[in-house]
Amino acid sequence: MWVKLTTSKRIRIISCMIMILICMQFAGCGTDKLSDKKVKDIDYTVVAEDEIPEILKNAIEEKKKEPFKLSYMDNEELYIVVGYGEQMSGGFSIVVDELYLSDNAIVFATTLKGPEGETEIKETPTYPYLVVKMEKIDYEIIYE
Repeated sequence: MWVKLTTSKRIRIISCMIMILICMQFAGCGTDKLSDKKVKDIDYTVVAEDEIPEILKNAIEEKKKEPFKLSYMDNEELYIVVGYGEQMSGGFSIVVDELYLSDNAIVFATTLKGPEGETEIKETPTYPYLVVKMEKIDYEIIYE
């Protein structure tokens, strides 16, 4: 059964719908803005390949050909990983520029360093990545 609405009722209904949408927007029906303002540095350890949890190793293996960012949390620690995808030679390293806590996020900044100087470089594809381990903090991670 269809109800025939007058033009003024249609306008009121549409106006109400628009007001509801505007209120939802201003009420913050989304995620809070993540802050990158530094509160304190975080102690961390760079994890050796043989100390990476097996489930994390498998995830890295699946993603390593393309640049990637991921994290893994167990009962005690948080692991943060950044990978730079396929590089056409060896000799690359990854430097942790910053790892700190903001008001509501963990900020993790790294840089990929290329082969240096006169060292002999193999022309074989490599997949540089870095795994760091830190205390378990349940915040979102901002990768820079």
